[in-house]
Amino acid sequence: MKAAVLHAPADLRVQDVPVPGCKEDEVLIQVKAAGICGSDLDRVMVTGTYRFPTIPGHEFSGVIAAIGRNVTKFSPGDRVAVAPILPCFSCDFCQQGHYGQCNNYNYLGSRTDGGFAEYVAAPERNLVRLSDNISYEHGAMVEPAAVTLHGVMRAGIKAGDSVAVLGCGALGLFAIQFARILGATRIIVTDIAEDKLALAQQVGATQVINSKTDDAVKAILASGAVDITIETAGVAATQVQALEVTQKHGKVLYLGTAHADVTIPPHVFEHIIRNELTLLGAWNSFSAPFPGREWFAIIDYIQNGSLVMQPLITHTIKLEDLPIFVKDMKKRVVSYNKVIIKM
Repeated sequence: MKAAVLHAPADLRVQDVPVPGCKEDEVLIQVKAAGICGSDLDRVMVTGTYRFPTIPGHEFSGVIAAIGRNVTKFSPGDRVAVAPILPCFSCDFCQQGHYGQCNNYNYLGSRTDGGFAEYVAAPERNLVRLSDNISYEHGAMVEPAAVTLHGVMRAGIKAGDSVAVLGCGALGLFAIQFARILGATRIIVTDIAEDKLALAQQVGATQVINSKTDDAVKAILASGAVDITIETAGVAATQVQALEVTQKHGKVLYLGTAHADVTIPPHVFEHIIRNELTLLGAWNSFSAPFPGREWFAIIDYIQNGSLVMQPLITHTIKLEDLPIFVKDMKKRVVSYNKVIIKM
């Protein structure tokens, strides 16, 4: 089969490799579509995977080509999305249903071979069934949508809340939609790209602010501090701004990872103490029963039209294009949102 194989940081090659076998409790999936996550950029271009060579990719969907003899709930021909974490199911955190915090987890696409390939093997319990009216491209986006929903559920958005979303990448655009679905009535969004802000309005933002030309904090506070702020950009400036725009007893949810030191000025740090803010982190997308109700909710939201997927896709590429395209993404040569590899 063809696969994009990482041999070292920034050394990604599309080459012929053996089709993986599947164990008794696994299925062999013919990958139809795979998404490129922001973490894939750093994984491929900077940090590398946990061993070499490895096939990256953890956002993918496809059709079952073969099943192990102990597989009972799925059959060849079934359409599926795949939860990429492989928990131990025995540590204290797994026993509590916190699979994202597993002490001994494996992971498709970083610790073992993932979805940037024509075929991948995965355990039956990691599969989520796709109905015929959900495209494979949208199936590949179930994972990042579930990541966002996992965080939003931790933040506890409820009817009538005001929400600020800082950053309009894929996670930010999903966060806007979940804020709307869960009942937020004021959804303010910031970014530095006009095209992303336009898309934010399309999916549910009630106010957009270009933080490249306007003071985002002043613009948000002009109409009042918000109940919940969701930071998705992973930029030090917005990670500090999130504390400034959240009202007393409000919540700040950090979905974007830090790529540099985050320095909080004393007067901003005082917001945490004096306003008794609750700071939340969210990691991955898993809960009990595994892989989590986040995954099944995403399927329902897509089916009933609540969750919009297609406008988020800015590029569809072939597997052969991936090594060059991922370099262009890292260098910001291309303006992108969600990039899908169509097999």
